[in-house]
Amino acid sequence: MTRTGTTRRLQALLAAATAVCGLLAAGPAAHAARPAAHCSTPKLAAGWHGDNRARLQELIDRHGSCDPHRPGRTKPVAVFDWDNTVVKNDVGDATMFWLLRNGRIRQPARGDWSTTSRHLTPAAARALADACGPLTRPGSPLPTGTPRGAACADEVKAVYGTSATRAGVAAFAGWDRRTTEPAYAWLPQLMQGWTARQVRGFAAAARAENLAAPVGAEQRVGTGTATGWVRYYEQQKDLIATLRRAGFDVWISSASPQPVVEVWARGVGIPADRVIGVRNTTTRGGELTPHLQGCGSVRDGADTMITYIDGKRCWINREILGIRGAAAEQVQPAGRRQVFAAGDSDTDISFLRDATALRLVVNRNKNEIMCRAYDNSDGKWIVNPMFIEPKPRRSSPYPCSTTGWTDRDGTPGPVRRGDTSVIPDQPDTVFQP
Repeated sequence: MTRTGTTRRLQALLAAATAVCGLLAAGPAAHAARPAAHCSTPKLAAGWHGDNRARLQELIDRHGSCDPHRPGRTKPVAVFDWDNTVVKNDVGDATMFWLLRNGRIRQPARGDWSTTSRHLTPAAARALADACGPLTRPGSPLPTGTPRGAACADEVKAVYGTSATRAGVAAFAGWDRRTTEPAYAWLPQLMQGWTARQVRGFAAAARAENLAAPVGAEQRVGTGTATGWVRYYEQQKDLIATLRRAGFDVWISSASPQPVVEVWARGVGIPADRVIGVRNTTTRGGELTPHLQGCGSVRDGADTMITYIDGKRCWINREILGIRGAAAEQVQPAGRRQVFAAGDSDTDISFLRDATALRLVVNRNKNEIMCRAYDNSDGKWIVNPMFIEPKPRRSSPYPCSTTGWTDRDGTPGPVRRGDTSVIPDQPDTVFQP
């Protein structure tokens, strides 16, 4: 070897030694912050409409990491609605039907059904008392799974499913349409007297039945039938898993009861502490009461701020961002908000709008959410047909300019952008041919 070659080799060895010493001096954090050159973010599986897979992968590549566990990293947040977004059909419905079939709803205190919801109308309370009152004493489970209790099951199912009695009289009144839905809230309120652990047991039994039932199956509830099956969307399971592998902090926000969603969320790897559902207040013994936890400026027991439209924003700000008091009801600075959100309904619109990078909408032909998604004024919305039994193309444009939005008192109006300009009517363009 020549003198020049020997010199170059010594210089290279000296440079390598210096680099190693630098890493050792900087400590393990500096080493962890330098992922291997071949590292790449995880990839989504196929099965998406149009260029949605590419858009989602772009989100993962930009905000995710091939080294998600490196110390000190602030994880990007992703939030999913649950019913008809991650699964086909509604796990709240599945649980309600199981409760009725198995006689797990209790006669309310003093037989007074108005105690189950502050929004229940006197007419609905009377109809429920007439159908259910003679069956058992207050506090005891009603025999709604027997022929003797079939009329009671029918009345409860009607009020829950149609917000009206079997006679067609309005069952609820006086609620804020942007922060709660009394029929959704009524399910956890009817779970009064049970513990969260017992409700998780009920939900697990309903889950097993609904996953085992064939697609399209119906079940007998009272004297009628109801949907009897649920399926996870494989594409959403894969998306959630991929986001988590890329280091995203993935949450579920649902208007179904907290213990119920906890059970179902395990099927996509989401732990209970990353689930935000409708939450009851509890007794000292841990039994659920007919009252609900509040958020923002709404106190516990007021029953007026569930995970629904603006209520979802409040609960996400509270549970994920740690914001307390009235400030949780407000839109937070962009740097603090979720980068990704997914939903299927107008009930999801506020937390979808809060997402800063990308918003996925599963098309169920709902007015406000589709108006905003198709308008796509900031280029951050993507639309996908339902993955199982997709809705057909809507025959007429969405009424964005006239009645696509619902005010707090139920008054319809035009859907407006952030600058208050009106969104024009939108044709339905993303569907399964």
